[in-house]
Amino acid sequence: MNLKLYHTLALQKQKEHKKFLDLLKKKPPRNLDYIVEETHEEVFEKINCLTCANCCKTTGPLFTEKDIERISKHLRMKAADFETTFLRTDEDQDKVLQSVPCFFLDDDNACRIYDVRPKACREYPHTDRKKIYQINPIMMKNIPICPAAYEFVEKMMQKVKS
Repeated sequence: MNLKLYHTLALQKQKEHKKFLDLLKKKPPRNLDYIVEETHEEVFEKINCLTCANCCKTTGPLFTEKDIERISKHLRMKAADFETTFLRTDEDQDKVLQSVPCFFLDDDNACRIYDVRPKACREYPHTDRKKIYQINPIMMKNIPICPAAYEFVEKMMQKVKS
């Protein structure tokens, strides 16, 4: 998977993607959720996250209190110790990783805490959402990072012609 190529294409098509996503918000097709679900499935039939893991290498998820409780229990740590060891509070007062790449990412791109991973990781890249237009700013951030998000928007553009 050529991440540099995806990133370059995403930046080149940024205005086009934003225009399309804005149009989806203004005038969503009646069957949008169905198209989104179908497109999501098509994209992930071709793209295997384990060949990429760019999200884990370049961005950190938000950790909710439930995430912290679940993961610390799994690691047999006190929640406070987990926070001190792995997390920091960002400018928005959210709990995030102290650094990237993610500490839990193995050399083979597998996640060491996959079964208990944060909600943000489970939902990434958010291409299977109902009312997808509600997360346009998030999608715009994900497209240059995630080849699946890029492919998703490209396929959606083909399917939802104005």
